[in-house]
Amino acid sequence: MTNKAHWETVYQNKKVDEVSWYRPHLETSLRLIEHAAPGTDSAVIDVGGGEATLVDDLVARGYADVTVLDISPAAIDVAKGRLGASGASVHWITGDITTVELEAARYDVWHDRAVFHFLTSAEDRAAYVRQVARAVRLGGHVIVATFGLDGPEKCSGLDVVRYDAQNLHGEFGPKFRLLDSVTELHETPWGTPQEFMYCFCRVE
Repeated sequence: MTNKAHWETVYQNKKVDEVSWYRPHLETSLRLIEHAAPGTDSAVIDVGGGEATLVDDLVARGYADVTVLDISPAAIDVAKGRLGASGASVHWITGDITTVELEAARYDVWHDRAVFHFLTSAEDRAAYVRQVARAVRLGGHVIVATFGLDGPEKCSGLDVVRYDAQNLHGEFGPKFRLLDSVTELHETPWGTPQEFMYCFCRVE
């Protein structure tokens, strides 16, 4: 089964709050985005945004240039339907982040909560980093969250790679200056704790 087919099956068969990564509001992500981009005219991309509520909260805060990218059309459709008319200004992209074509130097903030840890091959991780380096403007910020070292070894039936701050930043290299790292204990909808590691970088 392809990655796209896998995620289409997930989103077609589970409700928004029936996936382990669901959270009503991504508080840590929002805090870091607002720190990176206090001006609501900043261009923000949410990679793997899918059905997540981050786009709702960004639009509600007045961010006028928000892009949501996901491999699953079903997930994108859920978010579009939920936002309705308020999502008219959102840019929606369906594609695999390792291969999709993104405009060069388009974004001020790149956000990813729980995509990068699914990239288990070095080749896919390198392709992802090339996408970030191309799509984020010089001086822009990158926020990537993965499972921490005490997080699950699998998610949604797939293997993941777990990281601490040093190892996660090491995947991106010296072009990305590590400004901060945050450990978050996420509680799944059924009450299981999961450790997430956030890295907050600036492109230099």
